[in-house]
Amino acid sequence: MSSKDARGDKGASTGKRVGGNKKMSGVKLSTGSKGTGGGKKAAGRPHRGGKTKSQASSRQRTGRPSHRGASFDASALEGAEFIEVSNVALPLDAGLESPASEVNRPTPVPLSTETNHPAPATPAASPAPAEGSHAESLSRAAIASALGVAPEDVASFSLVKRSVDARKKSNVHFNATYAVRLAQGVAYDALSPARGVNVRAYDPPAPLAIPDLRSLATSSDERIVVAGTGPAGLFCALFLAEAGLRPLVVERGAAVDERTAAIESFNAGGPLDAAANVQFGEGGAGTFSDGKLTTGTKSPHIRHVLEAFVQAGAPDEILWQAKPHIGTDKLPAVVKSIRERIISAGGEVRFLTRLADIELSGGAVCSVALEDSRTGAREVVEASRVIIACGHSARDIFELARDRGFALERKPFSMGVRIEHPQTLINRAQYGAAAKHTALGAADYKMAVRVPARANGTRADATSENATRGVYTFCMCPGGEVVAAASEEGGVVVNGMSRFARDGENSNSALLADVRPDDLPEDDVMEGVRLQREVEHAAFELARRNGGVPYAAPAQTVGDFLVGATSSSGQAEGGQLGGTVAAASEARCRTVVPGSHRRVGASESHSRLVVRPSYPRGIVWCDLREFLPAFICDALAQGLPLLDAKLHGFADPGAVLTGPETRSSSPIRMVRGQNFQARLASDLPDSDEEPATRVYPCGEGAGYAGGIMSAAVDGLRVAEAIAAEFSSR
Repeated sequence: MSSKDARGDKGASTGKRVGGNKKMSGVKLSTGSKGTGGGKKAAGRPHRGGKTKSQASSRQRTGRPSHRGASFDASALEGAEFIEVSNVALPLDAGLESPASEVNRPTPVPLSTETNHPAPATPAASPAPAEGSHAESLSRAAIASALGVAPEDVASFSLVKRSVDARKKSNVHFNATYAVRLAQGVAYDALSPARGVNVRAYDPPAPLAIPDLRSLATSSDERIVVAGTGPAGLFCALFLAEAGLRPLVVERGAAVDERTAAIESFNAGGPLDAAANVQFGEGGAGTFSDGKLTTGTKSPHIRHVLEAFVQAGAPDEILWQAKPHIGTDKLPAVVKSIRERIISAGGEVRFLTRLADIELSGGAVCSVALEDSRTGAREVVEASRVIIACGHSARDIFELARDRGFALERKPFSMGVRIEHPQTLINRAQYGAAAKHTALGAADYKMAVRVPARANGTRADATSENATRGVYTFCMCPGGEVVAAASEEGGVVVNGMSRFARDGENSNSALLADVRPDDLPEDDVMEGVRLQREVEHAAFELARRNGGVPYAAPAQTVGDFLVGATSSSGQAEGGQLGGTVAAASEARCRTVVPGSHRRVGASESHSRLVVRPSYPRGIVWCDLREFLPAFICDALAQGLPLLDAKLHGFADPGAVLTGPETRSSSPIRMVRGQNFQARLASDLPDSDEEPATRVYPCGEGAGYAGGIMSAAVDGLRVAEAIAAEFSSR
């Protein structure tokens, strides 16, 4: 997982006109059973005349509401069969029935819709609630109110997007966007949208077009090699396979079933498997996280990625949720399904196979060496192109790229801890009295502040551009658990995960501070990796010295962290030194009661908060300053009260900090040109010539993405660039 999304392409406008008189297909829309057009199929273009009888009577009954907005220009809707209505205030009870259902799950089809699958004319959205249900009635009434028409004037509708609006705790509700078709004869120029409601012609998202390049595919002896099966590698390989280019996909880790078994064994106290863990294996690090599908990038590919996930078995609601997620319990089956699609389209996938070397000839790749992750046996494969999508933890790939002459640069990354609260605290803080409404589910948060920067423990020049440092939360996991995410012997790493239901006792998120290139000594591009390793190993040794089992994690309450004390008197239950929770079962059962395990002189701020740490290998009460850099601890200590001002209770003295979180993003970027190909270090820095290495750094590990969605989108962009090269032959 990564701390920030890389910049992406801006998405296409969704405000274009849509031609009328198109046949509805693919999506079941909620239809009315009463009034004009109710229960009837709206035929052709909507009437563009004056008010209908139904509307006129509606005005007589209700008048023009005082909350109606400014004058509305209906001419922009000319010819549209569907209109998009956004900022519809929806009562929470409308969410008690999900508008998605298994019977409406899309049939798996190739991503390509270029030739045999024309762009849909109907809303590519979720079906509406069951016709006649209470949720359907509430939704219809909300849409009608937003448009200033009678409920029976809404012939059909489909949910496009829905989010929670909790800005006013006294009025927590959903904010929804719908694709709407009005009843036959209802005129657009008679609409009277409420203040804040936006209406425009609905423009269905364009399908992903994949060209048929089978006749141009390279010989079987010269493969396109995709290294890595995280989101970037999987989506790049899927596009290339369905284009007929038969990619060879290699993954240093295990297939997802074997990987799952290895992680469960490690969580239960078994040895670390360097080839099958939270970082390495099918699906990448995101498979054992919350599966969040949010991104700060803007790209039409976002919709394509979501649709592909649904076709692979992800829940339908990711298509309309404002903050979609799949969940760790569902992701393994989803990534396996995508792998099967790659194979069925002509690709080949090899697990436990590491990219060990890249050979260049004339500045372009000619072959790769592949190594068995278990035995070390090597095989040389001729390659026409190589996509490096290895993730942020494949540190040997950075060293390989440097040694083979590719241009690398240090980039900002982040470091910190996981902060854990009871989920009920977060729900109350975000939703107030509405927190227990079953339609809301577990609340989340996303916060950021800036604090005075201290580099290497010394206050920076207050006049410099680096006078402040960012402190923020990332990868928040509602109802989730802290994950043991080590991938190297002798190092502790934490991450977070949630299952689809998000029904766990605790919430957790990364609490991170920026690490800038100028925070690091020397000029070596690998200094960020060195710092990560140093912190991970120091955390491992600190926990062991204080009585912990291997891979136990150092932890401290927020109250003690802020006053510089440890959260244990040094004597844990059962007489063991260091406050160690030695096994996963004990870690989940033992209650950490702030104030009862503290040193004399620790914070006297008492808290009623009870947190049972969820880290599976057990926690050891330590001082986090003994393994985290001083400038990180200073930033976190300054940031916690500021974040608490945004979310009351966030810095409660009883909240638990577990560390270290070091893998939020890659500390290195492989420099690439506009054509997505890697540059060589020998290239002139001011050269306008595009590189021709035929090596494509891709995704989060290469420094071009920050999470599942942006990595998958980057994979598609790289695949499109390669397909364009073949098409131009």
